[in-house]
Amino acid sequence: MTRIDVIDNHGQFTHLEQRALRDMGVDVDLVDNETPPADIDADGLVLSGGPDIDRIGNCPDYLDLDIPVFGICLGMQIIADELDGTVGSGDYGGYADVTVEITDDDDPLVGSLAPETRVWASHADEVKEVPEGFERTAKSDVCGVEAMSDTDRDLYGVQWHPEVAHTERGEEVFENFLARCE
Repeated sequence: MTRIDVIDNHGQFTHLEQRALRDMGVDVDLVDNETPPADIDADGLVLSGGPDIDRIGNCPDYLDLDIPVFGICLGMQIIADELDGTVGSGDYGGYADVTVEITDDDDPLVGSLAPETRVWASHADEVKEVPEGFERTAKSDVCGVEAMSDTDRDLYGVQWHPEVAHTERGEEVFENFLARCE
């Protein structure tokens, strides 16, 4: 059975990420972001959302564990920031219903979604420029980088929250990530 650790970045939806995976039959633990990388023993990691990029603990070090990593909202911003992408304030703060356009239908994380998919996202901060080696895989009228992937390193991110009911086909995004962890 695939084992996933959800790294707790103190976001309001972190427990929903863990619950969504557990409801899918996944062996999942919620792990504090101060956990030493040597103590991580999982087939994949979900870097949760959270309120503040200054409270990310050891998350940058988890990117070197050579296992698939899926960043959600702040989790995606952590990946981008650590790997020399650009993160900045969004033009639209707060949570909103957003229609994203999938820009790479071959992408293993979001390529199976409908070309236009409704999601629930926060754009207080967002990835402005993807790091080297990444492809932008979704965009919207609100944000130029709604999702990104580096399939060579198995690093993925979405600006939206697949774990909430307002997001269409959120479980499918988790299933696609889990397939990368097998």
